[in-house]
This record gives sequence, C-alpha cells and structure tokens, in this order.
Amino acid sequence: MILKAFKPILSAIVQILALMLILGWVLDSGAKAMNYQWQWHRVPDFILFYEQEQWWPAELLDGLFVTIKISLISLFFTLLIGIATALLRLSDSIVGRTLATLYIEFIRNTPLLVQIYLLYFVFGPVLGLDRMTTAILALSIFQGAYTAEIFRGGLNSIPRGQFEASFSLGLGTFVTYYKVIFPQLLQRTLPPLTNEVVSLVKNSSIVSVMAIFDLTTEGRNIVSETAMPFEIWFTVAAIYLALTLSLSGISVWLEYRLSASWQTSR
Repeated sequence: MILKAFKPILSAIVQILALMLILGWVLDSGAKAMNYQWQWHRVPDFILFYEQEQWWPAELLDGLFVTIKISLISLFFTLLIGIATALLRLSDSIVGRTLATLYIEFIRNTPLLVQIYLLYFVFGPVLGLDRMTTAILALSIFQGAYTAEIFRGGLNSIPRGQFEASFSLGLGTFVTYYKVIFPQLLQRTLPPLTNEVVSLVKNSSIVSVMAIFDLTTEGRNIVSETAMPFEIWFTVAAIYLALTLSLSGISVWLEYRLSASWQTSR
C-alpha cells in the first residue's frame, strides 16, 4: 500500500532524472560550441565551507534558510486567511460574502509583483512594515485567495447532514468544525493544497525584488560576482526542485496516513 502511494512520486523522479540527463547533454554540447568553461568545482564553496574546524553554511544555504523561513510563516497565515475567507463566503452575512468575494477577485486578477510593489512602496511605509514582514504579508494575502477557493470547494463537498447531525448531538460550532468537518476537509483538499504550498515556495523567489537575501537573491549576487550564470542558476533550480519534491513526498505520506486513519475510524 505504501509503495503504491509513492509510485507516482518515484515515476516523477525517474522522468525528471531522464530529462536532466538529456538537458545536461544539450547544455554540454552548447557550452563546447560556445567555448564556455564549466566551473562546477567552485559551486560547493557557495553551499558549505570549512573554517575553524567545522562546516559553515555559505551564501546559497543561507538563502535557502531564508526562503524556508518565509515560506513556513507565509503558509501559516495563508491557511488562516484561506479558511477565514472560505467561511465568510459560505456565511449568511451579505457583508462578509461581499468582502470575501472582492478580496478573492482582486487578488486573483492582479499580478503578485504588482501587489508586492503596492505593499512595499505604498502601504509598508505607512504601516511601518519592514521588508521581511511585507514579503510574508504579500505572499500570505496572494496565496490565501487561492487557498480560500480550495477550502470553499472542500466545504461544499461535505454533506450538510453532517453539520445537522453534529448539532443534534449537542456539539457546538467550534467542536463540530474541529472534530468532524476539518479532518474531512483536510483529506479532501490535501492534493490541491500541496500545489498551493509548492506555488508558495516558488513565488517566494519574487520577494527578491525587495532586496531580501533569499535563495534567488543570493544566486543573483553570486552570478554578478563570479560570472558563473549556468552553474549557479542550475544549482539554485536544483535546490528549489529538491524542496518542492520533498513537499510532494510529505503530502503523499500525509494523504496515506489520513486515508488509513479515516478508514480505521469508520
């Protein structure tokens, strides 16, 4: 059962490796035609370096830590904004539904880069937000709009009778959602939520326009100093790929665990 659950991931890894081999051959052929001298031996120095009898993270690893930090904090607020907006859209309040709809439509129909500029250059100085807070806020607001629609679709797929049965048993609204609705909601929305998490990690690279030293910014700085665009950017891409594939693997494992626990409880 576990092997079956991870089979799509293993298949994807094999396909990616095959694609990387083909891409590597094409690049090597192109580099020879351009007389470009590969300098892959210098790349590890920008990931880890040895000093004072211990290993220290270098620029790319420092940037990766910043990217992970921004992504994790943004994910927390994305889920909060998403579930709150979804509940507002399904509420009986006309004002709540209107505000939630306007928020979703505005965010989904404007580019993330424009929203970052608005927050960073217009609202950030007024509210006294630093660059890191602005980046987290921009990503959370942007991804929250898409996550809200995922949660709304998941809530609509849960039969209304389950709410009524919970209330008839004397369960309050909070306990009903916490014990009955949210476990089912997570199970039903986990695959699209994984896509949003992956999208969040990739979109975090855009905050480099605010001079935040994330993975993308560190990669750009190294390229400007070393003139090694191919080696550095392929290394940065490989780090992002490893990060997103790890998230996909965790999602498959969680989906398997939730499915198994749900079948046991039934």
